[in-house]
Amino acid sequence: MSKTIFITGAGSGLGKGAAIGLAKQGHRVIAPVEIAPQVTSLREAAKAEGVELEVFKMDITNPQDLLQMMEYDFDIFVANAAINEGGPLGEVPMTNFRRLFEVNVFATLETAQIAARKFVEKGKGKIVFMSSMAGIMATPYVGPYTATKHAIEAIATTMQKELAEFGVQVATINPGAFATGFNDRSAEAKWKWYDEKFHFTKKEDMAEADKALENQYDAADMIAKMVEVIPLDSHKFRTAFPPDTEQQMKEEEAKRWDMEI
Repeated sequence: MSKTIFITGAGSGLGKGAAIGLAKQGHRVIAPVEIAPQVTSLREAAKAEGVELEVFKMDITNPQDLLQMMEYDFDIFVANAAINEGGPLGEVPMTNFRRLFEVNVFATLETAQIAARKFVEKGKGKIVFMSSMAGIMATPYVGPYTATKHAIEAIATTMQKELAEFGVQVATINPGAFATGFNDRSAEAKWKWYDEKFHFTKKEDMAEADKALENQYDAADMIAKMVEVIPLDSHKFRTAFPPDTEQQMKEEEAKRWDMEI
């Protein structure tokens, strides 16, 4: 059955792939993007794939832009928009850290609140938070992003309990490390402010950690999983993918109960 799906941050990466993939499945997809140039590029990409998307600029941190959400009626809301930046938590500039929370947590919750109100009025609907393996796991020098996704996990779990009585479903999707450029840009960002003359974190330790990005998964597989899960009427609260990542997440969570300092 065809659904109307609103997906934020559809201008790049997994969001862009999922928006096009869902449209190919016959769903009506409302696909706002962060910045104006992405409007043109996403429309062109959709046209090249032979699908139609409703594309417009909606920076989720811009209150004026957010008003556009009020104009649409939709069945499923996918809170996908996010930014990523790495760096050691002991030294990351607070301006950078706050910016991540502004987008990934505060503005994301604000969009989810708009969707929640619409769905409560209708008595049905589904909110899907794009979380991450970082919502459960903790990796050195990925702390700023990890902190925001841990917050999203708490938000999603709580809203799931609070909204169930109104007929509103809440779920998360937790990708592993996929090659969209998102993780690579994050790893690069810390080198803009890091200076080994002033910072105690060892440059070689961070460079070594960055090598983990050399073996990322094919984004097409994650996009296919998103296209499969997002329209479903019933599925697990958390969809972690691929299976290797799900196993890693479960093992990491279990370890914390026995971990000593």
